[in-house]
Amino acid sequence: MSTERRILLAIALMIIVAIAPSLIWPPKKPAVGRLGGLADSTARRDSTAHAILPTPSTGQPPNRRTAQPLDTGRIVWVTSPLYRLGFSTRGGRLVSAELLNYQSFASGDSARPVQLVPNGDALLRHRLIVPSGDTVSLDDWDFQLSPDAPGLVVSAGQGAQSLHLEAERGGSRVTLEYRFAPDEYRFEVRGNVTGLSSGGAVLLIGLSNGLRSAEKDSLDDYRHYAVVTKASKAERTDFSKLRPDQRVLLDGPFEWVGVKSKYFFTAALALEEGQQTFGGAIAVGGPRSGRAASRASVSITMPVAPAGGFRYQVYAGPLDYRQLSRLGHDLDDANPYGGIFRPIIQPVSVFVVNILLWMHERLSLAYGWVLILFGVIVRLLLWPLNQKAMESGIRMQAVAPLLKETQDRYKNDPERLQREMMRIYKENKVNPFGGCLPMLLPMPVLLALFFVFANTIAFRGVPFLWLPDLSRADPFRIIPVMMGLSMFALSKIGQIGVPPNPQSKMMLYFMPVFMTVLFLNFASGLNLYYASQNLFSIPQQYLIAKRRLREAPVAGGGARAPTPVKT
Repeated sequence: MSTERRILLAIALMIIVAIAPSLIWPPKKPAVGRLGGLADSTARRDSTAHAILPTPSTGQPPNRRTAQPLDTGRIVWVTSPLYRLGFSTRGGRLVSAELLNYQSFASGDSARPVQLVPNGDALLRHRLIVPSGDTVSLDDWDFQLSPDAPGLVVSAGQGAQSLHLEAERGGSRVTLEYRFAPDEYRFEVRGNVTGLSSGGAVLLIGLSNGLRSAEKDSLDDYRHYAVVTKASKAERTDFSKLRPDQRVLLDGPFEWVGVKSKYFFTAALALEEGQQTFGGAIAVGGPRSGRAASRASVSITMPVAPAGGFRYQVYAGPLDYRQLSRLGHDLDDANPYGGIFRPIIQPVSVFVVNILLWMHERLSLAYGWVLILFGVIVRLLLWPLNQKAMESGIRMQAVAPLLKETQDRYKNDPERLQREMMRIYKENKVNPFGGCLPMLLPMPVLLALFFVFANTIAFRGVPFLWLPDLSRADPFRIIPVMMGLSMFALSKIGQIGVPPNPQSKMMLYFMPVFMTVLFLNFASGLNLYYASQNLFSIPQQYLIAKRRLREAPVAGGGARAPTPVKT
């Protein structure tokens, strides 16, 4: 199999993966509990989906651009080395979530820390649902700090620290406690509600209308927005699959439910691994930006015991594989690579990411040099296999006249032709597929890197030489052109000593141009890896071509003609 065909196969797989449809979950009617003594009229029932969908206290649908700003009341700030969180005393909601170690590239927020909460929105909006369909929304409840304090600084050496909020209305009392650790983007939520009847209730936890984009190319960021859930395994529903105002019920129970952008993630998760705490989730489609949906209102259902207590955890931070894997719950699968090829691409992607991160940390090299070195290492590892492929190619070239003669002789007898060709292969020690394996082995790595650079936050905003960001396209298109030229040189040298073939001559010029155009807008890091691998392969390809010229006649002389068979 030629180099051009290998590349064409890789690109075909990339295109298939890019357009593979996401799974669509069937709707499920959520269970409801009982709530006594507390009810308001801020709920409505959807007769089609048979789900209770609460209306925000503003009176506007949660996904409309015209929604009024939230009444945030007083904001209490919680600060650690990793984040700065703002909790409103109006409803106890999370109205601001800044990630201090990550810079926003969005035009309006440039050079500021990444902000996860969209303007005028909030995370962790709590509502309680009664069997009649009414809800008790905490959005307009005024909470008091206990004890009253201007804010909370979470620092190392002090263990978990807590923010306590209390509110009373109509003889009923609600308490919320948020517990933080200085070295994690995860915190715990503990709540208690008095006034529940013996049947308990259902808690609705709002995860806001998506996340605030922090990327320079916001449209590309919106294409990655999705709801991700984990029951037995992680599944995702892209926002782009939801029509405006379409309601989709995701069938639980779930261990965690989250909302992701390209590089960031917020999720509600169970306290213990394997514990399916959440009954289901409701996603309501929002407005679109171009072809991508930038918003979708996501709420999670959670049963509340008659005693009124509930507990869960929240993650609000980067989609960093290593950080998420340390938290357990299979959170590292919240950013699945590969689409329909996920069972193959995901393990390779994780393996490649870990190697690149290890090389960066242990060798103290910039990521650009790591990618170049990684491309060289891949080719070094494949060097022996390429030599085997070269020897197989030389033998195949030597027996080519015999194969042509046999094909002409037995063209009307397919079974006889197959037997004779197999005999020629065996007697001359030729494996017709011997040259394919070394050509195919780099393809999983190349495909894995395609997804790695599309999703891995470690490369976000990382510069190298004239490249401002390895996760984005080269603004000057220098690296894609180098990649195309190196591919042309590799193919040109590879045809030395090979009998002229009109098809291969056409591919010699077509594939480098095609690949250059295709890779123009791919991540510059991916182009850098591919170009460095091609450049390093040129000396070996030249040695192979010279040996082919030397040994092909000798090998040809040793080829045995097919023995005539009496008929």
